[in-house]
Amino acid sequence: MDWIFLFIAIACEIFGTTCLKLASGFTKSFYTVGAAIGYPLAFIFFGLSLKNIEVSIAYAIWSGVGIIGTSLLGSLLFKEYLSSTKVLFIVLIFIGVMGLNINK
Repeated sequence: MDWIFLFIAIACEIFGTTCLKLASGFTKSFYTVGAAIGYPLAFIFFGLSLKNIEVSIAYAIWSGVGIIGTSLLGSLLFKEYLSSTKVLFIVLIFIGVMGLNINK
């Protein structure tokens, strides 16, 4: 269940970040509320996941998957440019997260 909580936390953070972008500097109330809901839920579920997952592993996964998910959504929804250099470093983050999990 801890891993499910972690991935719910990641989804909530990506949701909150996307809403924050869509809120346009807090000028769009609907998306501001989405961000205000997404971030606390992310922390709640992240805290629940830490009961049985090492904090270093959980945080690395949360950060890494969050970066990957947010970068992909930024590219798809907001037409943000993903250069080959950005993709390379995102892949390196992914490899790092996998490495932490292998080296338990």
